[in-house]
Amino acid sequence: MNGGKKVNLMKFNQLGDNRGHLVVIEGCKDIPFEIARIFYIYGSDKEVVRGQHANKDSEFVLINVSGKSKVKIYYGNSEEIIELNEPHMGVYIPKMVWKEMYDFSEDSVLLVLSNFKYNPDEYIRDYNEYLALIKD
Repeated sequence: MNGGKKVNLMKFNQLGDNRGHLVVIEGCKDIPFEIARIFYIYGSDKEVVRGQHANKDSEFVLINVSGKSKVKIYYGNSEEIIELNEPHMGVYIPKMVWKEMYDFSEDSVLLVLSNFKYNPDEYIRDYNEYLALIKD
């Protein structure tokens, strides 16, 4: 249902010297899509769960640019947990994958890159509906 694309852990090149580090991410080069939307999540804590949805069209790359958080990926019959704890590490999430972000550190800033502008109609927020759709 997601076009055969899989969740993929990504490492981005870190450039830098004694002045600090720089990470450059370009659409269609470092990530598998052109970037249409950028947003970030901050001010959450260990008890907060974000996401809890799948997307019909949107693909994402999640990068914890500060602090750390976890991403739980559901495939319908299995799940995977990825900890994002380095600012040059990200996770690619294709369309039609259920995701939950949680266990945010106090200093967490989770940057999200997407290939589509926000459209509430492409969100699947009911897990049972999601399971029925990926079964077909």
